[in-house]
Amino acid sequence: MATQEITLYTAKVCPYAHRTELALEESGLRYTPFEIDLQNKPEWYAIKVNPAGKVPALAYGGPRVPPDQSSSESTKLSESLIIVEFIADLAGPGKLLPIDPILRAKARFFIDTVANTIGSAFSAVAMRGEPTQKILAAIEKIQSLLPVENYAVGEFTIADIAVAPFFARCEVFLDHGIGLFEEGTGRNVLESLRMDPKFERYRRYWQDLQARESFKKTFDRDNFRASFTKKIAGLRAQQQA
Repeated sequence: MATQEITLYTAKVCPYAHRTELALEESGLRYTPFEIDLQNKPEWYAIKVNPAGKVPALAYGGPRVPPDQSSSESTKLSESLIIVEFIADLAGPGKLLPIDPILRAKARFFIDTVANTIGSAFSAVAMRGEPTQKILAAIEKIQSLLPVENYAVGEFTIADIAVAPFFARCEVFLDHGIGLFEEGTGRNVLESLRMDPKFERYRRYWQDLQARESFKKTFDRDNFRASFTKKIAGLRAQQQA
């Protein structure tokens, strides 16, 4: 268990930042979260924490200081999956990554599939207005990799951490029609996910993910809905300008 200082720079709207919050909660490591307003980023953030200006970012080690005064003595990490694996290493063997090398490989393959399916479909549908059926195709592909019971590779791992934030956000924007996609089609897709026997395994898996305390603690549905509605309104305004 790590004794170094950990500060996580996050944003509740961001699925990638959510991954790192889940990992830290599951790890049991003590950390300080700090919310970054992605629409109004503080000047010090790119200078002291992440030159790319993105979330998530993590500061590890160094003296205990306020998050907005991040020390040059701390190590700065960025990119969600790099941070998640770093947290898994800190948590210790078998905590978030299986000890079995075959299961570790399967977890990483699952994560790669997430990136190429639901990860890309999330942006394509909500922010570029591509057909909502892409969400169904993405989830069907992910579902095909799931074992009969339990999580992505059996035990809970970084594979599940990688996908849960996207399931959560897709459910909200489909339910409330928040996105540039054709009006009414989001609810149709959500109905398929909730009722079609073809997605029965997905539904059980998604229920298991939502039941974890780490998910309950880190996902604020109303906060995401409000923030994402504002983001989509801005994209619509840009299109009409």
